[in-house]
Formats: sequence, C-alpha cells, structure tokens
Amino acid sequence: MKKILLIGTGGTIASRQLGEGLSPALSAPELLRYVPDVRSFCEVDVLQLCNIDSTNMEPSIWCALAAAIREHYDRYNGFVVTHGTDTMAYTSAALSYMVQNSRKPIVITGSQKPIDTDGTDAKPNLRDSLFYACDGLSEDVSLVFDGNVIAGTRAKKMMARSFNAFYSVNFPVLARIQDRHIIRYIPPSPPRGPLSFQEELSDSVCVMKLIPGARPEMLGYLFENYDCIVMESFGVGGIPERMLEKFYSEMERWREKGKFIVMATQVVNEGSNMEIYQVGQKVKQDFKLIEAYDMTLEATITKLMLLLKRYPSSYEKLRREFYREVNHDILCAFEEGSMQ
Repeated sequence: MKKILLIGTGGTIASRQLGEGLSPALSAPELLRYVPDVRSFCEVDVLQLCNIDSTNMEPSIWCALAAAIREHYDRYNGFVVTHGTDTMAYTSAALSYMVQNSRKPIVITGSQKPIDTDGTDAKPNLRDSLFYACDGLSEDVSLVFDGNVIAGTRAKKMMARSFNAFYSVNFPVLARIQDRHIIRYIPPSPPRGPLSFQEELSDSVCVMKLIPGARPEMLGYLFENYDCIVMESFGVGGIPERMLEKFYSEMERWREKGKFIVMATQVVNEGSNMEIYQVGQKVKQDFKLIEAYDMTLEATITKLMLLLKRYPSSYEKLRREFYREVNHDILCAFEEGSMQ
C-alpha cells in the first residue's frame, strides 16, 4: 500500500467548542480515528506541524511546511495537509511555488464543520484527500474539497459556510472524486524541470484595493513600507484620474529603489487586461507594469513573495519568472514572449 504523511496544522476540521467559540484542539492522530477505513487503502503516518486557527497562518509556517515536505519527501508516496478553510487557498498557492515539479501529490484539505460533529464534511474530505494522494496519476499541489480536486494556484474560498466552499477560478477542476473513483478532466502533464524547494519568502508584499474616492496619499505610505504593491483595480484594470498625478510621482520616486506595482482586478472571473481602456493602457506602457491577468489574488501574492526573495535586485528577472506558468497558475498573459 501507498505510504502517506498526514500533516496537521489545525483549522475547523480539528476544532472543538471550548467555551469562547471553536478553536483547534484535535491532533492529527485524533483526526485519523474518525476515518478508520482509510487503513484499507493506505498506510498513514502523522506529523503535527502546528495547531492554529487558519486566520493565524503566516509565511513562516508555509516555510516550515515546505521544509517538512522536503525532509520527508523520499519516505512517502504523497502528503495530505489538514488546514483551516479561511487561508487554505493562500497555503495551496504558496506550496505550489515553494515545491515545484513534484511527481508526488501534495494535497490540502479541511472542512466547514469540525470532524467530531454530526453531519460534518470533514470525514469525506479527509477520506477523499488520502484516496487521491494514493493514486499513481496524482501529482503536484492540489486542494481537495467537497469531491473537487482543484489546482493549488486556482482555488478560492467562495462560500463562508456551505460545504462547496472552494471554486476553481479561471481553470477547470482537475478531477472529481466519487465513491472511491477519480474522474480526471485534466491529464497529468510531464514535469517541466527537476523537483525544487524554496523555503524562504519575502513579507514585503501588500494589497491596495481601490474604491471609488480612494485617497492618493495611500500610495506614498505603502511604497514607504513595502517593496511590492498588488493593486486591485476595477474591471479589466486602470488607475482613477484623481490618483494619476500621485501615482506617477510615487512610481518615479520608488522604481529606482526596486519597488513596483502589480495590477490585478477585483473581479474574480476572466481576469484583467489593461490594454482595453485608456485609464489603463498609458499607465501600463509608461511603467511596464506587471499584470496579474487571470491569476487568483492568492496566487499573485504568494508568487510575488517567492520571487521577491529569489530576485531582490532584478525587476526584469522577476517579471519574466512571474509570467512563467507554475501549476496552471496563469494562462492569459498577453506579454510578448511571456508564455513559454
């Protein structure tokens, strides 16, 4: 039988009512006791990395998680990480960049209800994740939830309480798991390079969400404190007229120091394209802005965290690598020569 390492990080799946609301209390070995039937198709060892509400997830824990997978990689056929749902999409994206070209599956899962409650979705989610991790065609980082297998860079939490909480954004689900059968929609792809790990990230990335009437002065503060601003604009992307003067002055001031903006959109589906409207086209041309296109916000942020650490002094290298596809993260980049 396949050997799987179950890595516990806490979250709702491991929570109990402790008097002041739900809080993680169950360990990874205790979770396994609720799905004893998985022993019929795999051997499972456990590692408790942390036991936190996923609201408290942060890059240092992602680095520890990637390090744990690297340390145990040769001993197991696959890995399953139990996690809270609130930041699960960030973790699945981060791991997609920190562990690249893995022929072994790394599966992230969790639940909307604790595993010890009636009618919980935790048991089928955990069972499906272990089952998927045992399949010989499974690979790379994915999120398994409510029977859907989603590429780690394409997952987004769309429902606060419903069991079908996660959607695959701008990309089909990789597979469905039904009654211990895996129905694959996207065939496995050949590796694009050797297995690689990166266990360091930059925390100098922030998000600025535009709203009508946003104060231009915000740009100065954010550039002062961060190396990269992900600007969530409206529609396909652009800069409001009232912000243009400040935008140009701050960009001129900070780009010589290696600070930059990445343009994204607040619209979940279909992505950005700043070339369409006047409010976006000239700004993009003047500053050669990086644009997120059809990437999720979670993938955009975590990819930039990795690339800022890898290329702290080369904007051109960072820009080129940003447009290199990793685990299906970007398909619709309109940059010349960007998609290899």
